[in-house]
Amino acid sequence: MPYAITQSCCSDASCVSVCPVNCIHPTPQERAFGSTDMLYVDPDTCISCGACADACPADAIHPIETLTGHLQQYAAINAAYFDDIPAPADPSPNFHPWEPPAPKRPLPSARIPLRVAIVGTGPAGMYAAEDLLLHTDAEVTLIDRLPQAGGLLRYGVAPDHLATRRIADRFTRFHDHPRTRTMLGVDVGSAITHDELLAHHNAVIYAVGSADDRRLGIPGEDLPGSIAARELVRWYNGHPESATFDLPAGRVVIAGSGNVALDVARILASDPAALQNTEISQRALSALAEHTNREIVILARRGPAEASYSIPELLELKHLPGFELVVDDHDPRIRAAITEPAGTKAAALRDAAFETIDWASIPKPGRRIVLRFYASAAELIGDDRVRAVRITEGVELGTELFIRSVGYRGTAIPGLPFDEDTAVVPNEAGRVTDRPGTYVVGWIKRGPSGGIGANRTCAKETVDALLADATAGRLPARGGSLRTFARLAKRRRNK
Repeated sequence: MPYAITQSCCSDASCVSVCPVNCIHPTPQERAFGSTDMLYVDPDTCISCGACADACPADAIHPIETLTGHLQQYAAINAAYFDDIPAPADPSPNFHPWEPPAPKRPLPSARIPLRVAIVGTGPAGMYAAEDLLLHTDAEVTLIDRLPQAGGLLRYGVAPDHLATRRIADRFTRFHDHPRTRTMLGVDVGSAITHDELLAHHNAVIYAVGSADDRRLGIPGEDLPGSIAARELVRWYNGHPESATFDLPAGRVVIAGSGNVALDVARILASDPAALQNTEISQRALSALAEHTNREIVILARRGPAEASYSIPELLELKHLPGFELVVDDHDPRIRAAITEPAGTKAAALRDAAFETIDWASIPKPGRRIVLRFYASAAELIGDDRVRAVRITEGVELGTELFIRSVGYRGTAIPGLPFDEDTAVVPNEAGRVTDRPGTYVVGWIKRGPSGGIGANRTCAKETVDALLADATAGRLPARGGSLRTFARLAKRRRNK
């Protein structure tokens, strides 16, 4: 029986490179790569060798016959992806052609090994470190301002997504690599300057992500009780800098319909007993246990077909026990949309509960998540804190907690250029503009788009640029030793 890729796919394409018949798509060389919810196995081409399952860092690939529960539908989801791909006139091996082998990266032989500092130990930085350590003789210094490595994998992924969080295991060996030094609790920009990094390294790669949040720009947005989804995610993941929240009983309103919004809604609505064996912080678990009644309302600006969440994220929400998923049946366009073909976002809601909700009444008892499409927050109402949300139709939703989940935004790095409009560091293929020896990778390079796996191809592009510059002699010469830098970093480590 062929294999199928399931919900926890990280799309880093590790499976693509080991498949002997090239049956996993889209590949990094195809235009669709990075734009689909996940990768897919062609069941008509798969030879059931299992190489992809062994290579998958997220434990997302399994034989079809072993899929149980809601994961069984992923057999059809994988097959459906290839329905729109025309069969070849001549069913030859060229139907799934192998890409030509990548050329070796040339580096001068008579030289001192490169010394590269990577700022940030999330997936973007670690994919860059992996590339350098496996394919060159570079020495790598990993730096993170937090006392624990992991970045997004540790503090951004939902605590109940254990398979996704296990991707961090892939990178553990590189922290202990003989050519790696890991320095935690060091804030580059305040404790250590960019110039000091370059004085001790040939190149610096910034993998600092997007540390700020987009705003809605509506009245009342700064009232107490109005927070960004990132703050709540940090809280339930035990981020050392997170604030403490008093979760209200009753209704919580989330503006935005991306995967982060669904993650937050799922955690807030879940039975705390179902979260006991996850990696949720104990203080969050205790706070969630204080109330048995909670209604989470997700405001989606567009309709079911255009919602920002992925199909796997929605399917997970539909099949988890402990709460009810309801669609607010307030607009005839919603029922019209769910008649779309099977496998689409809208069709995935076909068997959901539909209800015309009286928003003037108090929420029903129990835990439930309500999807309200074609709705946007227009104003937050309250004096000393948020008491209600007025949405674009003029309807008011009473709440004491409003969460905006409308995207992340990069912040400026001291000593580097920054584009305020795009909120990224200006770069060309990862090379920072007018800063020799300086590179970026991940969201600070391309903006907050793409999941964990997208960072692998992004990192390869940046490392390719760095090595090309090294070969051409464009990297600045370093002066200080690693020992000197280690003493400097230790002396200025965050207290």
